[in-house]
This record gives sequence, C-alpha cells and structure tokens, in this order.
Amino acid sequence: MAELTLLLGAKERLLAEAEPVLGAWTVRGDRLADAAADRDASLRGVFEFIGTRVPVAALTRSLDADDANAALWLRADPAWVVPDAVTLRLLACGDMQLSAEDGAALARALKPLFGDAGFPLEATTPSRWYLRCPTGAQLPVFSTPADALGDDIARHLPPGDAGKRWQHLLNEAQVILHNHPVNAARVARGLAPVNSLWIWGAGRLPDWVRTRFTDVRSDDDVVRALSARAKVDFATLEQALPDDFGADTRMLIDLAAARDTADLGRRWLLPAQAALASRRLDAIEVHFAGGERFRYRHRHRWRLWRRVRKDPT
Repeated sequence: MAELTLLLGAKERLLAEAEPVLGAWTVRGDRLADAAADRDASLRGVFEFIGTRVPVAALTRSLDADDANAALWLRADPAWVVPDAVTLRLLACGDMQLSAEDGAALARALKPLFGDAGFPLEATTPSRWYLRCPTGAQLPVFSTPADALGDDIARHLPPGDAGKRWQHLLNEAQVILHNHPVNAARVARGLAPVNSLWIWGAGRLPDWVRTRFTDVRSDDDVVRALSARAKVDFATLEQALPDDFGADTRMLIDLAAARDTADLGRRWLLPAQAALASRRLDAIEVHFAGGERFRYRHRHRWRLWRRVRKDPT
C-alpha cells in the first residue's frame, strides 16, 4: 500500500492560504491523535530512537565529521545579537556568510575559553560549530535558535545553577568576539558581526534509528542524518513528487519550513491529490507543526456532509 506523509507548518495559516485540497484532507479525513507542538515531537513521530530529545549536534556532526559517536556534543553556532533597551535580541544564527578563514580566526580566539572550561570548540563548518563535551557531563536544556530568534536571549538561556556556568561562558565569548578584528572588517563591508554564539542541540549519536518510511525528502540536515542512520532512501526537496509509487512505498516529505504556499500547493499538494485520485497513492497523512494530524483516503471524498471552505472537486 503506497502512502505519503507530509510534515507541514502551522495549520491555521496553511488552511487560510494554501490549496483547498488541504482543507478537504483535514475536514473529510480521519483525525489522528495530536502530538506535542514542537519540532522534536514532529521528528520523534516519524523516527524512532532512544532518548527524549533529538540530539541535533551529534546528528549534524555525523554529516560533518567521522567522530560523531566518540563524544557528547553541543552546537555552538556563530550568531548575531543586537542590544535592545536592557536586553539582547538574537537576530541571526548559523548562516552568517562567514568564510572558512574568518570562521577559523574567530574560533581560534574562543578556543582557550572553552578548552579551559573542558569543552573544546571545533569550527567544523562556517555555519556549524561544535563543543565536544566530557563523558558524563550534566548539561542543562538549551533553546533552539528557532525558538529564540528575534526574542530577548535572556528568556532562552539555561536556568538555575547549571545554567549560570553557560551564561558566564556566553558572556565571555561575546566580549572576545566584540573586540575581534574580523568583526570590525565585517561591519566595514556591511555584514553583521559574529558577536555571539548560540549553544544548543545537546546529545549523543543514537546507536540506532528506525522509521516506517522507505523514502524521505527534506532540506533539513537533521532529517538527512536521521535517514542515514535508519538506512532509508533520502533526497532533497529539489526532486519533485514521483509519477509512480511502488506498492509498498511509504514516503515522508518534510515541508515544515515551507513559507510559499503557492509553491507548496503547485509542487506538492496538488500532485499528491492527483496521485490519490488516480489510486497511485492509497493514503495521505498530514502532520502540522502545532501537533494536529490527519489521514485522508480516496473514499473520504464522499464525506460530503463535512463542509469544506472551497470544495477542490
């Protein structure tokens, strides 16, 4: 039985802006049990592994180097914060148009700070930096950049006594970066300075990952790494929905970051509906970022008493 599962963004916005077929799937399809409203829960719903949180740092480290299973990892990504009254706001993280040479220079200035604290810093790529944590390190919960972006960073720093150490390290790192000549040169070129780090994604590489899907498509490197651990076919979103599905195909398409609803409908929703109408697909599941989940089959089109905003048929 060929099935397709779509990971999507916020339900309310998509139902208001996207193709009406999405409304039909949610109104006439079966409502499944809701999941928690966060990215971790969404990924845990489609990938199975030991642990309560997605170990982002270890997973992306497995893509960037061959030592991911050798340690407990944290991401310490280059970031830009801006003063706002009495606080700092996170305005960018990760992709800072940072050259390998400039990234190495900034990281070199920070290495004594983190090395002396027992967390060696490695600027593995221009956008992904890592802290190698000692065995048995007790780490607090760190917020993701997506949760903190645009907000007062004080609201997203780890709390309590365990968090104070990390707040101190972050403050020291900000002083070092603020005074670094690389940032002066970046500002002179009209680029945002790399004046902070964002520490997040703690965890170890899972010994195993399982999934019910046979094919996965996403532009998210965490999903790419999970797919690799699960040993399933993976492709980026550059590849369109296939014309033909094998009888036992169970495909997952991660569109949670899609913002262009016209493109979402044209490239994915309408072709999926056509595949279902022609019986090339047996079922479509949609998992929204808010945790709402629905399953739609071909026969559900006859549930005409369930009124849709605009009937796609």
